[in-house]
Amino acid sequence: MPSFIMGFREGLEAFLLIAIVLQYITKIDKEHLKNKITQGSVAGVIISIILGLLLSRFSEYLGGVSSLTKLWESAASLVALLLVSVFIIWMIRHGTNMSQHVKEQVGKNISASALFWISFIIIAREGTEIAIFSFAGKYPFDIVIMGVLSALVLSVLIFYSLIKVNLAVLFKVTLAYLILQAGFLLGYSLHEGFSALKGYGMITPDSFVFDKAFNVAKTIFSHKDGALGIPLHVLFGWYSKPEWIQFIVQYLFTISMFGYWVSYNKRVTATK
Repeated sequence: MPSFIMGFREGLEAFLLIAIVLQYITKIDKEHLKNKITQGSVAGVIISIILGLLLSRFSEYLGGVSSLTKLWESAASLVALLLVSVFIIWMIRHGTNMSQHVKEQVGKNISASALFWISFIIIAREGTEIAIFSFAGKYPFDIVIMGVLSALVLSVLIFYSLIKVNLAVLFKVTLAYLILQAGFLLGYSLHEGFSALKGYGMITPDSFVFDKAFNVAKTIFSHKDGALGIPLHVLFGWYSKPEWIQFIVQYLFTISMFGYWVSYNKRVTATK
């Protein structure tokens, strides 16, 4: 069950983000750019397998799979944060009045290369973690793949259910989701980075950076295997045992992004 949950959880995070980007492209009549998203996703899968295999081999010399994985996750999450944040700001600035202007204004401005790299990083970030743990023998590969495929099926169903949703509603829901996920990426990058530094002896375990804001990891709110924690983790970036630094930075970022969205809408409305 832990193997299935790990594959399902990591896969669903990635596939939901890809589904949102695909549906967004469909709604603005730029379906010819879908091939860039597909290419980025496929490249992400390939690099996940290659890096997972290489890093699992190198881990024997660099202090273990756990520390090396955390270092990779920290760096990859930071890169994903930068790309997703750029996409969020682009959506806020160009899609505020999407129901009226998106076909004329937004469609011509989106970058094909940006879509490729966003898709690539989203898939590579989650896929590499799955690959590393699978190659290291922590989780049986076949069970993990069952979880990933289950997540893919669910994401496809969600993707096609979005087709009939009003464009303005779709914009608001997906943008809010992306903001929450971007905040999670920032907090997760800090958490994994601190853990990696501890693993390599650069930070002591009793350092203040590991002071917890709260810890409900042993309850149903566990973000790894809790009945409520898993959906909260996937949908809202919930983490069941955050450090104070992680918690404060993550939600300051999230609140700031929502604040920027609201303030930009007010400025646009005031100028009309």
